[in-house]
Amino acid sequence: MTLLKKPGWWRGRSAVIGVPYAWLLLFFLAPFLIVANYSVSEMGAIRVEDITSIADGAVKLTLKYSNYVNLTADNLYWHSYVTSLWYAFVTTVYCLLIGYPFAYFMARAKQSLQPTLLMLVMLPFWTSFLLRVYAWKGLLTEHGWAADLIEAIGLDRLLATAGVIPAPGQLMNTPFSLVLGMTYTYLPFMILPLFSNLAKMDLRLLEAAQDLGATPWTAFWKITVPLSRAGIIAGSMLVFIPCIGEYVIPELLGGPQTQMIGRTLWDEFFSNNDWPMACAVAVTLILLVIVPVAIFSRYRAEAVERRA
Repeated sequence: MTLLKKPGWWRGRSAVIGVPYAWLLLFFLAPFLIVANYSVSEMGAIRVEDITSIADGAVKLTLKYSNYVNLTADNLYWHSYVTSLWYAFVTTVYCLLIGYPFAYFMARAKQSLQPTLLMLVMLPFWTSFLLRVYAWKGLLTEHGWAADLIEAIGLDRLLATAGVIPAPGQLMNTPFSLVLGMTYTYLPFMILPLFSNLAKMDLRLLEAAQDLGATPWTAFWKITVPLSRAGIIAGSMLVFIPCIGEYVIPELLGGPQTQMIGRTLWDEFFSNNDWPMACAVAVTLILLVIVPVAIFSRYRAEAVERRA
């Protein structure tokens, strides 16, 4: 009976594993190969030229690697990449500082109250992403509600002193408005995995630490934070990765000093009409994103092995 069931079980397992692999192959690897092909091609008068050609009965392969050389030679691309990584990192830190207490409170709230709190976290998703960003544009402009509140408490003067905004009262199109908009947008992506991780934590460990004389603060740093490490990493990846290639928020809330790689990519595609260069920028961006994903995957694999 075991031998008869094994082939069917194997086919079922292969189908379950094969579906996500087929999805990645169709919607990630194939488009990535097309973009990579364009990145080493020559831009013609109207369209991108093929990298292969047939002449005198021979197939000729022409790869233009100068696009990648220009990425290292032109300071514009270096600045865009560094700026994108920096603002993505800052946004991730702010989302973690704001989201962790909120997720901790949700995980320790009554079971009957948790669905309501989850709904409040997910409520912004019921509104269009573009409308929410436009709303912040109205709130931070002169005489906007948020702008008036910030000026009333004197926070704009502190931001100007720190160099985040050029002058008191000038909140829009600055690093402050950019980070504020990105933090607001991606905060739920930090809260949800943290809540999922904290809600499953065994509270008896905290009781044991208290019985052994640990203060609540010591128990939090020695037990809660290490046990929630997987949620911290997952939330950080969910925030950091999309922030790197963000285009809409920097375009609407940022300014010239917040030139991120998404804007540079748009300019290469639609302003300069240089598709090979734009594809080289995109391929490099994807490689930058794959690195933290690979680190996270390795950490998860090691965590699973330790638990096993």
